[in-house]
Amino acid sequence: MIVQICVGSSCHLKGSEEIVRLLQEAVEEHHLENDVTLAGSFCTGMCNRFGVTVTVDDEVISGVTKESFKEFFNEKILKPIKAGGV
Repeated sequence: MIVQICVGSSCHLKGSEEIVRLLQEAVEEHHLENDVTLAGSFCTGMCNRFGVTVTVDDEVISGVTKESFKEFFNEKILKPIKAGGV
């Protein structure tokens, strides 16, 4: 699974650095280092009024915040991996 975090200027201002940190910690905590590749990307054109844009494989999710991170991680990363959908 490839997870790309937008680090373009808009997402940077909305906290992409914090989302990167949370993703790194969550991947390590769940021992997913061999299942998840984290990468940065520039603007995907899905800028939102709040939150960061994250692409999981081919799905673009906008509006990820530190408050919504746990739900995002569980639904878009952990659940598919546990279901064998990597």
